[in-house]
Amino acid sequence: MPEPRIVAVGTSPIGRTDLTGRDLFSAALAEAFEGLPDPAEVVEALYAGNQSETYEHQIMQGTLLAEWAGLRNVPAERVEGCAAAGALALRHAVEDVRRGTHDAVLACGVEKMTAGGTAGATDALSAAFDRALEQRSGITAPSQYALLAQRYLHEHDATEADLARIAVKNHRNGAANPRAQFDREVDLDAVLESEYVAPPLKLFDCAPVSDGAAAVLVATPEVADALVAREAQTVAAGVGAAANNVAVAERDLTFVEGANVASETAYGEAGVDPADVDLAEVHDAFTVCEALLAEAAGFAPRGRGYESALDPGERSEGWTDVRLSTSGGLKARGHPIGATGLAQAVEAHEQLTGRAGGRQVEGADTALLLNEGGVADAVTVAHVLRRAA
Repeated sequence: MPEPRIVAVGTSPIGRTDLTGRDLFSAALAEAFEGLPDPAEVVEALYAGNQSETYEHQIMQGTLLAEWAGLRNVPAERVEGCAAAGALALRHAVEDVRRGTHDAVLACGVEKMTAGGTAGATDALSAAFDRALEQRSGITAPSQYALLAQRYLHEHDATEADLARIAVKNHRNGAANPRAQFDREVDLDAVLESEYVAPPLKLFDCAPVSDGAAAVLVATPEVADALVAREAQTVAAGVGAAANNVAVAERDLTFVEGANVASETAYGEAGVDPADVDLAEVHDAFTVCEALLAEAAGFAPRGRGYESALDPGERSEGWTDVRLSTSGGLKARGHPIGATGLAQAVEAHEQLTGRAGGRQVEGADTALLLNEGGVADAVTVAHVLRRAA
């Protein structure tokens, strides 16, 4: 089977913008294809990650983005999995190339979250909750994750300050990332003194509402070599996905099982172990997510995931040397829902090809992407990327 290569990546500005969804996509596409042939000369299929049509009252995102890429009569479809939509789009692109269905596939994602205001975003996100068991109670995403955080702090010896340190670390990483929505550092006091959104989660424990788009071109080795130098390519070496119950009440809140299954599947395909991973982009929509996903991915012992904020030498025994959320994560880079999983791929690709600037992880060879949709692991997608040989 062909070995899928990531050839080119791009994002739009991420944050609160005046651009429409299609304009955000155009910006991401232009960056990805800078110096390459026109997309119509390369791309044979397109998958578009998009969480909700309610923001801009627009469905048919696959067709729309194909149109704006100048593509005609190619397979093009929208992929939905709440905040995992972008990673699912990437998974489909990788599998298409693996199977030999297409030689070059564009995985893209877009969300114009600010179009509906805070109320609109809250309502759109709540559609990911079980209608019968959760939506009608008025529960929101922060309150759902607050339940996970409360349980995490109860079960382990972690504190609100430990979670706050994850936010501090990710803002520090974001300050070194020109793509980040938040380009400034924050200190521990600022996080701890910010207002509660849903106790124990405070404002600075939560990812922002963001507009943005991302684009990733996946191709066969032959196409990749014809477009860019080998050192500018990365390999999609392993993919895993898992779906859990939609309702949080039906799940174990102490361990993100679906993320563990997805990660282990991706590791198995790539022939690596957690200790081989140099950096990981994990779904830190809330600080407790990074702690839970560090454990699910096998980087940290149970109950010690919150130590992701520490330098590797300061962590407990049983931790790997992995660096987490070097982009700033959802917390600081921003979280344009449908594009988030692809923005993770952009960061990993830049790290593995040595183009991450001041946040570069020296000698980085292998990366894990872990993107979840719904609350915790209602759906989780994992990708292992490695530097192309």
